[in-house]
Amino acid sequence: MKKSTIIVVVAFLAVTALIGFRLASNKKKIDEKKVAPTNTNVAIPVTVTSVEEGAVSQQLVKTGNLIPFKEASITATTAGRVTQVNFDLGSQVRQGTVLVQLDNRLKELSLEATQLSIEKLKKDVNRYNTLLAGNATTEIQVNETKYNYENAVNQAEQIKKQIQDANVKAPISGQIVKKDIEPGEYITPGTVLGTVLDVNRLKVNVLVNESDVYQLRKGQTVRVTADVFPGKTYSGQISYIAPQGTDEHNYPVEITIGSANGLKAGTFVNVDFSQKSNQKALQIPRIALVESIKNPYVYVLEGNTAKQRKIKVGREFGDTIEVLDGLSAGDQVVTTGQLNLSDGKLVQVTK
Repeated sequence: MKKSTIIVVVAFLAVTALIGFRLASNKKKIDEKKVAPTNTNVAIPVTVTSVEEGAVSQQLVKTGNLIPFKEASITATTAGRVTQVNFDLGSQVRQGTVLVQLDNRLKELSLEATQLSIEKLKKDVNRYNTLLAGNATTEIQVNETKYNYENAVNQAEQIKKQIQDANVKAPISGQIVKKDIEPGEYITPGTVLGTVLDVNRLKVNVLVNESDVYQLRKGQTVRVTADVFPGKTYSGQISYIAPQGTDEHNYPVEITIGSANGLKAGTFVNVDFSQKSNQKALQIPRIALVESIKNPYVYVLEGNTAKQRKIKVGREFGDTIEVLDGLSAGDQVVTTGQLNLSDGKLVQVTK
């Protein structure tokens, strides 16, 4: 009886041990499957481009409204009643043309009287000089007569100036765009009688930031376009660059368009300062930068690995950026896939 019991116990223990071994073996296999294979030699797919030395072409477009080349008010400089108005709205006038005439009759009569007095005083001066030579008069009388003569001449000149001022002339050449006077009205000095614009040429004022204004120069030719005339380009010229910027570091720049050729003041236009030059610069696509321009670096292809390289950048030219230091022409820089890279990482170039 005891022998049978021992055999049963031994068999039970053997079966239990076998089951435990199987479970342990299966767990080991399961754990091995859970462990991901680590292969540091897996190549990261990237695209690359060559560093090239190209012509500098910087895109710079600003917008603004056209304004007249010149604008001036027709202003009276003397008082009087208007007898004649020689212009209408839209009239083309030349500088110096008489536009408004005032009643001058009283001034003309005053001038005639003064000129008669001058003739008499001139004779008196000659007569008293003769008498003084013969000791028949005093030097005081001679000097008083000369003073009266010179004073009369001065009064005549003042009256002539008043008569001239009564003819209000065009301050500039251009077109009348405002008329504020009619015959019969009485005007005083300073009264604005109308406005004349020189619109044969036009101007546009724009603001250019600090980093761009140093690339501009007075006399530089620019392209001007207007949305109202799609596909048409006008030639402009930089006529003024402010020597001092605003508080926001923007500089007023004035562009003159030599021929309006259908354009009107007040029209919205685009001014394109972009220019190609003979200057060369190393350039790379902006997307090749891994971080910002403040801390720029790129990955350069060396063999089949990517090497991190710090660079110094300069001007921006649209989608490209100038490289001042850190790269040479012909270097291959990574343009996509940089986020998965680290220094010395194995890469595979794709198209």
